[in-house]
Amino acid sequence: MTELTKLTICEAREGLKNKDFTAVELTEAYIKKMDECRKLNAFVCEAPEQALERARASQEKINKGEAGELEGIPLGIKDLFCTKGMATTACSNILKGFVPPYESTVTSKLLDAGANFLGKLNLDEFAMGGSNETSAFGPVVNPWSKDVPLVAGGSSGGSAAAVAADMCAGATGTDTGGSIRQPSAYCGVTGIKPTYGRCSRYGIIAFASSLDQAGPIAKDVRDCAIMLKTMSGYDKRDATSAQVDVPDFEKFLGQDIKGMKIGIPKEYRVDGLNSEVAAYWDKAAELLKARGAEIVEISLPHTQYALATYYIIAPAEASSNLARYDGLRFGNRVDGLHLDDMYINSRTAGFGKEVKRRIMIGTYVLSAGYYDAYYVKAQKVRRLIREDFLRAFDKCDLILTPTAPTPAFPIGDKSMQENPLTMWLNDIFTVSVSLAGLPAMSLPIGLSQSGLPLGMQLVGKAFDEASIFKAASALEKDVDFRSVK
Repeated sequence: MTELTKLTICEAREGLKNKDFTAVELTEAYIKKMDECRKLNAFVCEAPEQALERARASQEKINKGEAGELEGIPLGIKDLFCTKGMATTACSNILKGFVPPYESTVTSKLLDAGANFLGKLNLDEFAMGGSNETSAFGPVVNPWSKDVPLVAGGSSGGSAAAVAADMCAGATGTDTGGSIRQPSAYCGVTGIKPTYGRCSRYGIIAFASSLDQAGPIAKDVRDCAIMLKTMSGYDKRDATSAQVDVPDFEKFLGQDIKGMKIGIPKEYRVDGLNSEVAAYWDKAAELLKARGAEIVEISLPHTQYALATYYIIAPAEASSNLARYDGLRFGNRVDGLHLDDMYINSRTAGFGKEVKRRIMIGTYVLSAGYYDAYYVKAQKVRRLIREDFLRAFDKCDLILTPTAPTPAFPIGDKSMQENPLTMWLNDIFTVSVSLAGLPAMSLPIGLSQSGLPLGMQLVGKAFDEASIFKAASALEKDVDFRSVK
């Protein structure tokens, strides 16, 4: 029998149903794997005893024929989702020791479906970063690392690494500017950022409220479909939650894509695009074309302004959201002689360098005299970027782009550390989609000459994740990345 931790969610679900193994045996296998892979630093909070207790309860439900959609499936939860009774820190010292008294909507839905939480996963502090190096718990190591430790991507680096290393069957992630898709590409796994509003943000620690969106990271397209169906749905506690039906995404897997139009944006052939990534981009287009899809060139003319727009809007919203961490109500407190001293001391000790950088940028662009010049102008450009996509979708059904311009880079790379703009450029293919609120999936397309995974991104119309799953399942089958791995 295949090693239990190698099974996909779909395979594990069938194995439990057929009584090939028990939920307890499955959970024990993952707990053992977590112990073996602790050097990757993917988990920041482990809950093995709680997981085994839930596994025993799940097995009883399975025996009675009362199993939920994800009954007994061990998952990892990004440490940005509030989990009742389990530490939630956003990997920041300012929330050290914080244990929420309530559950986020997304994790509640997963628990209701029978999922089993193994613990909380590492991330860039408050999801601010693209390499998982800003975490207060230290960086996550990419499981594909050989001689030199490589980044796992960010901010959901712990989620992607844990899935890639078979430490959990699937994981939750959040995507503000590419934080599900980019780490998925770096770690050779599959992740989808659904349409903004598809999954509730209630109970997810906020970074940038108009951009943050939860989504799954898993071993393949089918597993993402299974998880996303469970995670999605309207929530009256979230004012940005969309009242739209949630399809059974699995039904779209394996469907014919003949006649589907796939757009290739000419503006995405940018300087710095790795030649191997570009070659795989062409290969992906050819594979889709061989299945009957039509490849069309499209234009997204405001792409050149996307990064600047994102790095005005996101820090502005972060500055507002993070104002609540003042040492008074929850989290770490560092006392001072006066109240102002306590505020300053708590925030100075609690926030890391990247978070402070973004708070300062955000506060500046929201300040009197600069609000109209920067923030209002950025919102106007954001609308233009969205309109670019709307016009493009008059010519195509999906858009195909690379997920990231390069493979994973070494931890501590000086070119990234000394110039934050270099790090931010890794988001060049993902931020536009986030600004437009559109769904997008990253799936592995192949390996570089140095043996590192490369990812390709499929972007769809708002609330048309179904078309993404349809095309992604076809591309996945032709690439057969799991066999390559």
